[in-house]
Amino acid sequence: MGRARSFTGGPPGSYGLVGLPARAIGPLGSVMRRALFALVLLMLAAVIVYAQRSGYRDSAHPDQPLSFLDSLYYATVTLTTTGYGDIVPVTSATRLENTILITPLRIAFLIALVGTTLGVLAERTRTGWRIGRWRSRVTGHTIVVGFGTKGRSAVRTLRESGVPGKAIVVVDSSGPVVREANLAGLTGVAGDATSSHVLASAEAGKASRIVIAVPRDDTAVLITLTARQVNAGAVIVATIREAENESLLRQSGADHVIVSAEAAGRLLGLTAVDSAVGGVMANLLSCEGDRGIDLIERQVAAAEVGVAAVDAEGAIVAIVRDGTPMAPADPRLGALAAGDRLVLSAPPARGPAAR
Repeated sequence: MGRARSFTGGPPGSYGLVGLPARAIGPLGSVMRRALFALVLLMLAAVIVYAQRSGYRDSAHPDQPLSFLDSLYYATVTLTTTGYGDIVPVTSATRLENTILITPLRIAFLIALVGTTLGVLAERTRTGWRIGRWRSRVTGHTIVVGFGTKGRSAVRTLRESGVPGKAIVVVDSSGPVVREANLAGLTGVAGDATSSHVLASAEAGKASRIVIAVPRDDTAVLITLTARQVNAGAVIVATIREAENESLLRQSGADHVIVSAEAAGRLLGLTAVDSAVGGVMANLLSCEGDRGIDLIERQVAAAEVGVAAVDAEGAIVAIVRDGTPMAPADPRLGALAAGDRLVLSAPPARGPAAR
């Protein structure tokens, strides 16, 4: 898919083609649907004519009312505008019937016959209307930049955590990849996310979270800078390959940075030294839905403020205070305070996690 002008109506040079969730319909399926529609119209017209058969005259049998076959024949030559004139309406009722019923059916039948061109025009109009409606309603959504292996896994985890597909927007430079996202029930934007116009097409200014999962670290830094410029309040989570680029990414505006290469290496080392610890970590990171444990996050309850972490409800793995994760046994922690967030282990219930 080439670069296409944005629906936003922005200045020249602004790109970002929005694609909404869609189902794949092949050429044969499209033809069959039109043929079925035309057949339904034909049968409807035949039934209408047959219901008033005594008001029609057949020149071959002027003294006999029309049979259903005659009615079907008349409907066929009428809807196709052939009009041999051997069967004609002769009463006021049948002529009125042809005016207010048969004529609209004829028009609909002709539209079905030339439906390829009209279908494209109608689809463009409908798509433009849907995109406009989506723009007016979307807010607080999550944008995932990059729909490769990491991006797909991030989307899968978001959906497993209770984020609906309609609240996720995928941005990728590859049109076919965005089309795959559409078929998966996601809204997509095709374009280079380092451009503020592309992120504007994804309504990044109204997003609550932006996940950056692109393969290159330098691209991740540029996208983070652009995203922070477009939306100063969104939570930006980005992944990079090399740990030396983490500080640069944070300076660019990222709230959380995942170092993929270092995380993979640490997991390898943990598994080599202690296979049980490595297995637990691998289990947590697994995309399989039947893993035995999971982690959830919740705000500290009012009744837990002022008590020790060991006395709080649930199996606490860590406490996040002022953005810093701390172990429950950390002597600097003290009693739980308002605003703390608790990370707990839990069974893998694939519903919305507490936030």
